[in-house]
Amino acid sequence: MTFRPYPLAFLLAALTSCNSADKADTPTTPAKPKEWSMLNFTKVDSANPIMGPSPVGVFTDPILMQKVQWEEKDVFNPAVVVRHDTIYMLYRAENIAKGAVSKASRIGLAFSTDGIHFTRRREPVFYPDNDAQKKYEWPGGTEDPRVVEDANGMYFMTYTAYDGDKARLHVASSPDLVHWTKYGNAFTGAKNDEYVPKWSKSGAIVSRYEPDGRIVATKINGKYWMYWGDAQIWAATSDDLIHWTPIEMAPGEKPPVPLRAQAQTLPNLKIVLPTREGKFDSDLVESGPPAMLTDQGILLIYNSRNIPAIGDKSLPEGTYTAAQALFDKNDPTKLLLRTNTYFMRPEKPYETTGQVNQVVFLEGLARLRNTWYLYYGTADSKIAVATRPVE
Repeated sequence: MTFRPYPLAFLLAALTSCNSADKADTPTTPAKPKEWSMLNFTKVDSANPIMGPSPVGVFTDPILMQKVQWEEKDVFNPAVVVRHDTIYMLYRAENIAKGAVSKASRIGLAFSTDGIHFTRRREPVFYPDNDAQKKYEWPGGTEDPRVVEDANGMYFMTYTAYDGDKARLHVASSPDLVHWTKYGNAFTGAKNDEYVPKWSKSGAIVSRYEPDGRIVATKINGKYWMYWGDAQIWAATSDDLIHWTPIEMAPGEKPPVPLRAQAQTLPNLKIVLPTREGKFDSDLVESGPPAMLTDQGILLIYNSRNIPAIGDKSLPEGTYTAAQALFDKNDPTKLLLRTNTYFMRPEKPYETTGQVNQVVFLEGLARLRNTWYLYYGTADSKIAVATRPVE
């Protein structure tokens, strides 16, 4: 499928948002790089945070039937794709609760030709509506997208549908990143209906990151694969990128760690990346950007949360950091290697203080020309970026 650049009307309907500071960029890697991992990212402190809340974005909410400043409170947790030598960002945004209007998450679209300065659309492109998914998406909203494309250029997005009580992993597709078709729960199907009522989040589909920047979902042994979860990390397979089947444990198999939090509701699932007692990822682990299929294996950048009482005592309570893991490219459930420490942590004021303190949350990775751009939410409030050269 051939895509064309956005028309002038799109550009005229957009607004620009970036913040800058006269500082030196800061390396984020406390450990020596390994051949399989992608370390040595440098935070772009001269521009970070690159996006934040804005009062300019306004649209008429189809459920409330009134105008909402949909991104005036917080802007964070972005997905990114590359086409036409341009980075397109799908980001989560929240409005301020006012009277009968409660806070909700919606997904906006922005674009950049340099990876740093973004122009954003005035209206969100994905949000709760009066459709079949309303009961799952309202009043909490649509959150935390990850986006890949298939071999024909159709985009597939995994996102969190939040009804105000429970998070559920949902799927949608689009030919142009603006017009989306919702398919509902990722695990819907005769065999998987038992997972629909359960808490589920954060789907990172295994893909090839092509030299032209495309992130293309790639089958392994005849199936698409996805890492998902925000207590432990599990895996799932699919034939069509829409309907997914979670991988369960074999008969007699036991979880590698005691089950806590949401993992207790999913006792039959095979944990492929567990939390680790005494470390920075002691409390939870959660998938980051789409997983990268490489010659060495499948690289997964993941987010993690720490509790000092059971984890790293040098990190504040609830700190979110990021690390990396490598899985077998022929058996995506087989963990081969894992970094011993994080490669990114909250350091700057906009990372340590916000809606949720002490958070860097990685969701978007893009290759634009000769540079990797790693985008992340900061303190659930703003968006920042770190870069490294393509080797």
